[in-house]
Amino acid sequence: MSQSTAPARAGPSPAARRQSDRRTEILDAAERCFARAGFHRASMHDICGEAAMSPGNLYRYFPSKEALIAGICERNRTDAVASFALVDSAPDFFEGLAGLARHHLVGRTDAEVGLCAEIMAESRRHPDIAKLYQGIEHDIKERIAAMLRNAAERGEIRSDLDVDAAATVLMVLGDGMSWRRSVDPAFDAEGALPLILQMVHCLLAKKDNRAGNSAEPSP
Repeated sequence: MSQSTAPARAGPSPAARRQSDRRTEILDAAERCFARAGFHRASMHDICGEAAMSPGNLYRYFPSKEALIAGICERNRTDAVASFALVDSAPDFFEGLAGLARHHLVGRTDAEVGLCAEIMAESRRHPDIAKLYQGIEHDIKERIAAMLRNAAERGEIRSDLDVDAAATVLMVLGDGMSWRRSVDPAFDAEGALPLILQMVHCLLAKKDNRAGNSAEPSP
């Protein structure tokens, strides 16, 4: 008796791939414009020039600057979710966490860091951006708490940890590092990272392991 095989799942069509690639190019161009000039000074015309496309074509993808900001925020959230999953699957929790910290706090470009500062500032002034930003922040915090809870259940960090409070502290540290990078050109994020990781190790490690090595993994 011959075995039936399921048909291979088709990937995105060429048109869908082109559309996705074009959206990525537009968001990249908008990030550069916003980081360089701020949300209010950067115009849709500037973004069209940066993306090398006509206004009519750009508006087919993103009808406003607010829609562009939403697209950038959603892309950042997707990147964060993927990086949290890598920590959960890492052979060692603290090595995975160090890799996560390096990716978000050191590896991001100056433009990306500056844009995060712009989004935080704009959320103070624009109700729609505030709602978007707060929703994403809530989602990220829940995912960090889940990551910590999973690590505690595996016995990799202390079991008596208040994961909600610890998630807040980790976000504060990340926001502080990003803000310092955005406002202080002399700030050495690479040099500060090992100290940040030591602080996090003291917060999360089990009592009998708090004096252990919390350095970053070797490349």
